[in-house]
Amino acid sequence: MATWNSRGLRGSTLEDLINRSNEHYMEKGLALIQKIPTPITPIKIDKEHRHITLAYFEQKSTVDYIGAVQGIPVCFDAKECTSDTFALQNIHEHQVSFMEKFEGQGGISFLILFFTSRNEMFYLPYDHMRKFWDRGKAGGRKSFRYEELDQAFKLYPAGGILVPYLEALQKDLDRRD
Repeated sequence: MATWNSRGLRGSTLEDLINRSNEHYMEKGLALIQKIPTPITPIKIDKEHRHITLAYFEQKSTVDYIGAVQGIPVCFDAKECTSDTFALQNIHEHQVSFMEKFEGQGGISFLILFFTSRNEMFYLPYDHMRKFWDRGKAGGRKSFRYEELDQAFKLYPAGGILVPYLEALQKDLDRRD
């Protein structure tokens, strides 16, 4: 059983930015994306400060977000990275499996990566992530480097949208046709 502690808050900055972007997209009628909460069982609670200090995950979560963009089902996970190397251990087998099945049902899966040291974000299409994942499983590198990412999928905040992934999603769709 997995344990939660303060390390679990690493992605909260990125998730806050994505949540704001999703609200903006919803208000404009462009997308309806929801954050999927991870069910936890609290073990220790700091009653004075009113927060959980130790908990167990009740089950493996799938991805962070799921919804629809103009009738297209989408799911994605948000990942932060402090260096130019992203360790594949940060992507879990059950997440890859879920994304593969989601794609098999006609949906679009992807990751949003935030390289905190560079203050840069990327949309990582499922097939690109899968290439890195399969390479690691075949005995190759268990990570990928910033330089290996397709710069066409770099995200640039604009128009009040902090994580503008819809443009990258359109690029992803266009190249699949």
